[in-house]
Amino acid sequence: MKHSVVHDLGQDKAKQVAVAAFDSYKKRFAEYSPTADWVSDRRADIAFKVKGISLTGSLEVGPKSIDMDLDVPFLLRPFKGKALGVVEQEIRRWIGKANAGQL
Repeated sequence: MKHSVVHDLGQDKAKQVAVAAFDSYKKRFAEYSPTADWVSDRRADIAFKVKGISLTGSLEVGPKSIDMDLDVPFLLRPFKGKALGVVEQEIRRWIGKANAGQL
């Protein structure tokens, strides 16, 4: 399932937002062992652990949106929406900071 967060920051600032948001997420939700490995300037492979099971996916920064996609095993599908929602909330918070000149 793909999920997009629309922004008006341009690609470079949006990447700064994505990095800052994920770093903040990693600190706030360390119990889920979140990781983001940037494989290109635009794309990161992301992973979380829930109840000992890994959720993997990607985060891609575009000029007008930050797109997330998670591959979730059947047993953990109820957690998928929550995981995406929390990441989206963090991204939106950092978009607000960027728009306010705080990034």
